[in-house]
Amino acid sequence: MRKAKNILFIMFDQLRWDYLSCYGHPHLHTPNIDRLAARGMRFNRAFIQSPLCGPSRMSTYTGRYVNSHGAAWNNAPLKVGERTMGDYLRDAGMDCWLVGKTHMAADAEGMRRLGLAPDSVIGARVAECGFDVFERDDGMRPQGPDGFYDEGGALKYNEYLRARGYDSDNPWHDFANSGIDDEGNVLSGWFLKNADEPANIAGEDSETPYLTRRGMAFMEAQGDRPWCCHLSYIKPHWPYIVPAPYHAMYGPELFLPPVRSQAEFDNAHPVFKGFMNAPVGRAFARDDVREKVLRAYMGLIKQCDDQMGVLFDWLEKTGRMKDTMIVVTSDHGDFLGDHWLGEKTFFHDASVKVPLIVYDPSPEADATRGMVCDQLVECIDLVPTFLEVAGGDPSAVDHILEGRSLVPLLHGRQEGPLRDHVICEFDYSTTPLADRLELGATEARMVMVADRQWKMIHFEGGFRPMLFDLENDPDELVDLGESAQHRPVIDRLYDALFAWARRPSQRTTVPNSKVLATRKKPGGKGVMIGVVDEADADPAQTIHYVGRKAPDKRRLDD
Repeated sequence: MRKAKNILFIMFDQLRWDYLSCYGHPHLHTPNIDRLAARGMRFNRAFIQSPLCGPSRMSTYTGRYVNSHGAAWNNAPLKVGERTMGDYLRDAGMDCWLVGKTHMAADAEGMRRLGLAPDSVIGARVAECGFDVFERDDGMRPQGPDGFYDEGGALKYNEYLRARGYDSDNPWHDFANSGIDDEGNVLSGWFLKNADEPANIAGEDSETPYLTRRGMAFMEAQGDRPWCCHLSYIKPHWPYIVPAPYHAMYGPELFLPPVRSQAEFDNAHPVFKGFMNAPVGRAFARDDVREKVLRAYMGLIKQCDDQMGVLFDWLEKTGRMKDTMIVVTSDHGDFLGDHWLGEKTFFHDASVKVPLIVYDPSPEADATRGMVCDQLVECIDLVPTFLEVAGGDPSAVDHILEGRSLVPLLHGRQEGPLRDHVICEFDYSTTPLADRLELGATEARMVMVADRQWKMIHFEGGFRPMLFDLENDPDELVDLGESAQHRPVIDRLYDALFAWARRPSQRTTVPNSKVLATRKKPGGKGVMIGVVDEADADPAQTIHYVGRKAPDKRRLDD
């Protein structure tokens, strides 16, 4: 009988939900991801927990909100003690391996304080977000005046490229992420003006096919023991450049127009306006820049989908489709000029809503194959889902995990809504904008709370909220945050936000089941408070106190 014995957890980086044909893009056809959706369940309202790589992934890997795990921006260490996907799955008897990116920074100081050697088994897992590492490739080896952004970035990939004849001290940059002119000059992919150039690399040697082969190599090497493989792709994240023929597949006639208005810009909330005026926002406000980037971005997605075809065909051929759950998602989207923004660090759906497709080979999922789920789900739901698939009990760790298993939805037995609202957080305290707004280290924070109709953004630092009516303004162009008429809606969403903020997220050492059991069973350790007479207590509680004899040691005055 078919059963989900293994889990293939595929994550793309910076893939917008609406740039797949199964999510409605009219010109960018992604037949291989679409065929997985036809065999599984496609979630139409899946949201990340932070619009930035690092904190988003740390929430996905821990099953906890950002203000629970604390790794609020890129390169912020995930503190020692936070349990992750690998910890839960190994306890349930399933190995958990990484092939690709995590963007996780180790808590080196915490490890030193606790005496955890990075080269020990435990230390290595703590330093790698709980994963055993087949190959880590965060896909980033930029270099500036202060050195490399990531000393360990793309090391094995660079070794592979050099072995293939790409001779350079950093072939990741000079070949995989740059073009070349007729005089042999490197046209760096960091410069958006070069985004429409073909990358100076053979297609099969570029990052996405390389990681696909590494993922297949991992799965091919596994025996009978159940495994979870986090196959984490680097693209279509910038640098925006792609090898031929993908660089020339899409032109302006196939581009979606930018979702923005002049009124939106003129009347923008001061924090929102600050992001609009950032260099990346100003760059993507230019049509010529956006056109070059979209050629590459759409080509990168097309290459990703082609590689999904290679991967899924291989899984069929090897029989793995019969016993492997497959999940496809992204860590966040990309504004691409929508709302006068580039990058992802705000809360419109272009950034915080992500594709989520889950294929479960189990017969229990047959009734929901090809269905589109309209429930509000969060990426923190994946850890409890995987734990349940591995045979564990998510309810036994619901004092730590803040997500909810999707298995009842996949198997058609979910009763009622999974949740009433979703939460997403962003801490921009390390950005120049926070300095320009004269905000302290704890003030440059914002939180989104959204239900099916409304999305509100709360800002620390004394700013008013923003509000969008998702039913009547699905493009999120009209901010109703100052509307007196909508004050009841804002108050209701603040009530939901405050309820979320009051949750006991740090009570992680005592299971809720033990809390409930303790209140029903009197203490058996002999502590008796407020008992006036032994007859008032259970004899079992007083057995060591009643009927005892002892010599009289009192000293009485003569």
